Amino acid sequence: MASKGPEGEHPSVTLFRQYLRIRTVHPEPDYGAVVAFLEERAHQLGLGCQKVEVAPGRVVTVLTWPGTNPRLSSLLLNSHTDVVPVFKEHWSHDPFEAFKDAEGYIYARGAQDMKCVSIQYLEAVRRLKVEGHHFPRTIHMTFVPDEEIGGHGGMELFVQRPEFQALRAGFALDEGLANPTDAFTVYYSERSIWWVRVTSTGKPGHASLFTEDTAAEKLHKVVSSILAFREKERQRLQSNPHLKLGAVTTVNLTKLEGGVAINVVPATLSASFDIRLAPDVDLKAFEEQLQSWCQAAGEGVTFEFVQKFTEPRVTSTDDSDPWWAAFSGVFKDMLFPLQEPHSGARDLPCCH
Repeated sequence: MASKGPEGEHPSVTLFRQYLRIRTVHPEPDYGAVVAFLEERAHQLGLGCQKVEVAPGRVVTVLTWPGTNPRLSSLLLNSHTDVVPVFKEHWSHDPFEAFKDAEGYIYARGAQDMKCVSIQYLEAVRRLKVEGHHFPRTIHMTFVPDEEIGGHGGMELFVQRPEFQALRAGFALDEGLANPTDAFTVYYSERSIWWVRVTSTGKPGHASLFTEDTAAEKLHKVVSSILAFREKERQRLQSNPHLKLGAVTTVNLTKLEGGVAINVVPATLSASFDIRLAPDVDLKAFEEQLQSWCQAAGEGVTFEFVQKFTEPRVTSTDDSDPWWAAFSGVFKDMLFPLQEPHSGARDLPCCH
């Protein structure tokens, strides 16, 4: 056991709070500080540390605990280091102070998504090494940037590089949600993330007139259609106690853009949506529905994808599936309760 700090705080909690104070918040994450933080952890734990710059200023850090049988494929523990922006005025404490109250609650951006998991990986490895354990398989911990903006400057580039292939990953664990009970929950599917920008064009003019066929009128029609669908899904979730969040499609209007002056009717306006499609949704049919909503709004209304998952992501939970058999078998062997897995998104409702 690690000794507690002067205030009775476990060193892993102190480390967690230190990590939370690193401002890896978009749009300008301090990735340099993260890499330095992880290098120090590698040194303290006696782990290998590899830094792979996949794009300018975008480094994937890999901490490695070599196994005793290099012929075996490795275990990959992945986490992302970046966090979403904050509205500081809505926080009860500074989101980058990592304030801990008298009950032990810690307030910080990224506490759950997903810096806690990174520290859990590090603490688990520390404990196992202290206890003298050795394993046949090599364990890699990968810390990746830019996940919150799609991963295009992080994992997407990393998996195409020889450094990733050299890891020889045979089994990977990633993001999830904590369970307040003693059971462990596994999320075996993920909603398809679509970031959609709808653009409406129309006749410009002076704002003192009733200009016809404006971009705003047509955009309003599309927004109304999409938000009506949102309300339908919200009601479906609320009316069925057996449904989980990940079993329905969530939609949120996240950006409105356009205009040059208050007294000028703009020629172009756009609205951006974060859509999380449930695993059972027909993606082709939903894209056709988006097209239909735009066409119904009028001429000059189009949409484009900022991000688009093209295939449903569902892992089999049949015992014949090698991933599921390996995962569930460990819990059975150790007599740990495994909560009946439910389909649904592992992504956090407040972030992605």
